[in-house]
Amino acid sequence: MKPYKIMIGLLTVLTFTGCTKDFGDINTNPNNPSVTRPEYHLTEAITQTAYAYAENGFARRPAALGRYITLIRNNDYELFRWTAVDWSDIYQRAMIVKTMQKEAADMKQPAYVAAGKVLMAFNIAYLTDLYGDVPYSKALQSVENGNIKPTYDKQEDIYGSLLNLLKEANAELKNNGAGIDTKADAMFAGDALKWRKLANSLRLRMLLRCSKNYPAAWTEMQTILNNKADYPVMESNADNAEVGYLGVKKDDSWAGGPLNMIDNDFQKTKASKELVDALLSRNDPRLELWIAPVSSTEGATIDKNKYVGIPHAYTNPGDYNGGEAHQSTLSSFFRQNKPATYKASLMLYAEVCFIIAEAIQSGKVTMAGTTAEDMYNSGIRSSMEYYGVQAEAQQRKYYEQSIVKYNGTLEQLITQKWIAMTFRGAEGWFDFRRTGYPAFVVGPMAFQKTFPVRYAWPMTEQDVNLDNYHAAIKVFGADDINTKMWYLR
Repeated sequence: MKPYKIMIGLLTVLTFTGCTKDFGDINTNPNNPSVTRPEYHLTEAITQTAYAYAENGFARRPAALGRYITLIRNNDYELFRWTAVDWSDIYQRAMIVKTMQKEAADMKQPAYVAAGKVLMAFNIAYLTDLYGDVPYSKALQSVENGNIKPTYDKQEDIYGSLLNLLKEANAELKNNGAGIDTKADAMFAGDALKWRKLANSLRLRMLLRCSKNYPAAWTEMQTILNNKADYPVMESNADNAEVGYLGVKKDDSWAGGPLNMIDNDFQKTKASKELVDALLSRNDPRLELWIAPVSSTEGATIDKNKYVGIPHAYTNPGDYNGGEAHQSTLSSFFRQNKPATYKASLMLYAEVCFIIAEAIQSGKVTMAGTTAEDMYNSGIRSSMEYYGVQAEAQQRKYYEQSIVKYNGTLEQLITQKWIAMTFRGAEGWFDFRRTGYPAFVVGPMAFQKTFPVRYAWPMTEQDVNLDNYHAAIKVFGADDINTKMWYLR
């Protein structure tokens, strides 16, 4: 696959002329207009971004590295036997956003341009979070100038640009946020304030992620937290940036539902021991919602619990604990094409709570009338409420347990955030590689003793963009899954 030819050459407009006065009108197909409107591309950009991000968190490397599922067969992901990963799908989504923004600018609809900045920042941030240095400033330009061999940008420059893009989007939506079609906006139904909250919440995510090596990170976070009017952030689950599943075909169905999980995939995908054990040790009501009990406890050879997760990179994992009858899969909650209460998300309020809690706990920022403990507890509660188990959590005295009650440690905070982020993109893996928590186990059969920290650049880059690929290696370092990107160094 040639990614740059695919990701950039999306629109070709043919113009015909002739001597017949009504030729253009007669030969125009009203069902296939030569000029499209930004609202059509907004729907496409939102849904494709949300569905792809959610699918990555369930069926790809991030799910295995985030320790949410254990692959019994075809388990190269958790054995760390990784090959290069294609990135054309992310660039395709970015091109859809760029096309929407051009249409909106031509039609003088600034709200779509601003919303596009949020979606562009989300997609490119995810791209650089996965790979490190990537083509950015010179990418997506083949239509304009024929450039199909863009140079790579340094991650620190990309982050600076995207943080500014989100800041611009917030200001533009504040001043010119009206006009987004409610039906076209599958995420916020045209609510400009919610788009602003997402823009600023994403800034908090990115600032925390790069805070180790970006000197202005804490100052910029403080500016956001000090001024709710100018920089609103998510305040409840009502602000969640998410899209429901239609459940009609594979592309619009949850990745764990029957339309996407074929043949023996349900048995291949087991619940992770690390996730199950974490839920069990906290008497967490999300356990019974997410995880299916074993078929039988009789004959179990290692773990006679009702819920049994499978270790990662384990010798003969299909035989663990006496076989599949004694292993937990994910529950029916996740085995639906259109889950009733579970949606594809870009960001949840719970994550924002944990981000702010960590920032305050670090001593680098403050928030009027709020403590790290307050935000930590809000993060847990919002997750429980999202899944409809808050009343059960209270009945079990969940928050009073010593393992749950706030103790001011990063390990406790990140572990609760990790649980709340189950199947949410790559957030579990990204937090682990940044903080070392939760203290995941590599597994005895893994090809290396440490977790990968990035994707290797696509093999196609060596076919279509070799000179820039080599130039990027000189700046970034080896194209290896263990080479740390800028903000991890």
